[in-house]
Amino acid sequence: MSAGAADFEALLREALTPVEPPADLTQRLELTLVNLTELAQEELESWELKAMRDPRNWVRPAAAAVVGASAGSALVALRVRSRHRSRKQQSGNLFELAAHTLQDARYEARRILPGR
Repeated sequence: MSAGAADFEALLREALTPVEPPADLTQRLELTLVNLTELAQEELESWELKAMRDPRNWVRPAAAAVVGASAGSALVALRVRSRHRSRKQQSGNLFELAAHTLQDARYEARRILPGR
């Protein structure tokens, strides 16, 4: 093996070593998703029906709906995923795990959209 190939392999090993994410990454991501969801809800609540008659006014509420739905879905998935390991240990079989996961998803969705 030549010296160039060995150097290349060493560089590849160094470049492909796993990197641990910051400890507070989950909390920061959750906070960002909560903020996006709340901002989208506020934007949608502030629009009046009279303004919706003109199609040119549809862009902001449509964008707010897309952002709110995406951020809310990601937030539900993040929270459900964070409890998945403990639920996996508590469940006796795959069907129990699926039931617990669906129950967690319903609970989180209700937390995000209270009163709906």
